[in-house]
Amino acid sequence: MNRTEKREAVASLATVFAETSMVVVTRNDGLTVAAVTDLRRKVREAGATYKVAKNRLATLALDGTRFDGIAPLLKGPTALAWSADPVAVAKVIVEFAKTNEKLVVLGGALGAQTLDVNGVKALAELPSLDTLRAQLVGLISTPATRIAGVLQAPAGQLARVFGAYAKTGEADAA
Repeated sequence: MNRTEKREAVASLATVFAETSMVVVTRNDGLTVAAVTDLRRKVREAGATYKVAKNRLATLALDGTRFDGIAPLLKGPTALAWSADPVAVAKVIVEFAKTNEKLVVLGGALGAQTLDVNGVKALAELPSLDTLRAQLVGLISTPATRIAGVLQAPAGQLARVFGAYAKTGEADAA
């Protein structure tokens, strides 16, 4: 890799660190090509990215960003995974690490907050952003549905009372 390629790699990673919300650092010691391909496919399906980056270049790209707390984790054969949805990337990496002991989660960062292994695992247990949005919409719409039901109930009761009086009036007339 020549100097120009190194500068481009640092600039590319710096752009990623400026735009993303979550970065997970993993140790991928001894993963087979098939395992890495499978991992990349799963990460891509979750809307995230998984990349093996040179530690020195990644450290240069981290300098001055909100993720600079993960720089000490970049030792040995490491890889970075990132996504705009913090739960999605953590969930995919943790699930894959459970089935493949050669992928080890070292830690990560959520914004300026540096996370250890347990923090990444706790984040992976949360529901995804789409699920949280659906739950929020459900919470908001439930009171509105109840209000509409309460408002319609008196009118329905009045209609039943008038219907009963009408039937008794018809029975008296007959």
